[in-house]
Amino acid sequence: MDIAAITGVTGIDGINGLSSLDRTERTSLTGTLVDKEEKVGGSLFDAVLKSAIDNIKTTNSYLSKAEDEELKFAMGETENFHDLTIALQKASTALQYTVAVRDRLLDAYKELMQMQI
Repeated sequence: MDIAAITGVTGIDGINGLSSLDRTERTSLTGTLVDKEEKVGGSLFDAVLKSAIDNIKTTNSYLSKAEDEELKFAMGETENFHDLTIALQKASTALQYTVAVRDRLLDAYKELMQMQI
C-alpha cells in the first residue's frame, strides 16, 4: 500500500485541483502550506511521521482547551456557552481525524506484514 492509498491523495494535482504552487507547497496530511526552505528533509516516511506527530500535538491542544473551557463554565467563571461548544466540537473533530489516520496506518502496516517475500 502506498502513501496515496493511506492519505487518499494522489499527489499535488489531487489536492483541490492545484497543478502548481509557486513559493509554497503542501507537505502534511492536513494540507498545511510551508515555505520550500522549511521543507522536511529525508524520505516520504519521515514527512508522514512528522505530520502525524504534529496532528497528535494539535489534537492534544484542542482537547486541553476544551477541558479548560469546561472547567471555566462549570466553575461559573464564564457564561459563554458558545466558546465551550466550539472548543468541544474542535476537540471531537480533531480526535476523530487522529483516530482515522491511526486506523489507516495500522491497516497499511498489517498489509505490509502479510506480504510474502
